[in-house]
Amino acid sequence: MTAQAPVRGSYGIDSPATLFGLASAAVLLTAATIATAVLAGPAVAVAPAVLAVVFLFSAGCYLHATKRGKFRVWAEILDEAGLRGDERVLDLGCGRGAVLLAVAGRLTTGHAVGVDLWQTRDQSGNAQDTTERNASAERVRDRIELHTGDLRELPFGDGEFDVVVSSLAIHNISPAAERAKAIEEAVRVLRPGGRLFVVDIFGTPRAYRDHLTELGVTGIQVRPAGWRMWWGGPWGSSELVTAVKPE
Repeated sequence: MTAQAPVRGSYGIDSPATLFGLASAAVLLTAATIATAVLAGPAVAVAPAVLAVVFLFSAGCYLHATKRGKFRVWAEILDEAGLRGDERVLDLGCGRGAVLLAVAGRLTTGHAVGVDLWQTRDQSGNAQDTTERNASAERVRDRIELHTGDLRELPFGDGEFDVVVSSLAIHNISPAAERAKAIEEAVRVLRPGGRLFVVDIFGTPRAYRDHLTELGVTGIQVRPAGWRMWWGGPWGSSELVTAVKPE
């Protein structure tokens, strides 16, 4: 598959409070610019005007990333993964199913499994029944299963999965030592030769890379996910880390 399938489900907003904050700042700074220009003159209004443009740009980047960009990036990642169609794939922090259901759409006899704690602060309207409705809308309900669980203590046995994916989920765990546990669990449930694909922000993929190296995982690579997953701008960029569990 080389083209992104149409998005039929409803996937909400990632970290809605962040987008609200950026948009609110843009509106307030725009109002401040107008008021300053009227009361003190255009020259004095330059500073709030510049800040208003910056926050408007940030809000636009964020909205694009959550509503469109992440879908395109993950479509390309999954194309590169070259799934056969018979794999058992686990999505860590699946949320409303953006990546989980894209995976399921590439499977024939395989199965896509999602695990999440269903927290709405991480994604608006995040709930298991919402993901199930999206799966029906995307026509892959028969190829998925959903579990409630902590990424640091996955409810699965060793080596159950051919592929593990995760998008913008592990960074929500703190502190760093707890994120490391989630990475250890991801490796544990992979079969020997299984592959890991994790997209995350705030430089966390580089920490994941270092921990994966300590765990003896091979084929580790980190690369930028590109401007389509800028969460507010280049200062909120995403990176992809890939790895292979040794045979």
